Amino acid sequence: MSNPRVRKIADRIQVVVAEMLERRIKDPRLGFVTVTDVRLTGDSQQASIFYTVLGTEDELASTAAALESAKGVIRSEVAKQLGMRIVPSLTFIPDALPESARALDEVLARARQQDEEVAARRVEAYAGEPDPYKKPRVAEDELDEDLDAAEPDDVEDDRS
Repeated sequence: MSNPRVRKIADRIQVVVAEMLERRIKDPRLGFVTVTDVRLTGDSQQASIFYTVLGTEDELASTAAALESAKGVIRSEVAKQLGMRIVPSLTFIPDALPESARALDEVLARARQQDEEVAARRVEAYAGEPDPYKKPRVAEDELDEDLDAAEPDDVEDDRS
């Protein structure tokens, strides 16, 4: 579908189908449907319409049945809106994108949990001193001088 004309037709079909599902099709089996993509063959004979349904598997099945029954009405509206000599036949395909995204989210959550476990083990199994940075050495003479300077009251005055 690299042809820009075919892409424009596919985009227009997507808009027409979405408007039809929103305004004109009043089937109670129709759930909350989103038309995600339309793929058109190069000769504009076949249009694959990908859709998602918000809800359970039962709602997905009932929506698929409603779309199949409304296919003729939708195709006639597409023909009227496009004004083409040959109208593509429509095929409704449930989009697998939400399931793929859900599976990727589960994999990412599992990886995040494993990273947290590894980080916790790393903290527990730390080998070495708590403060690994080297400090400058202090000579014993300096320590004695520091102690003497800190205690001036203990020094007796020899001037008397």
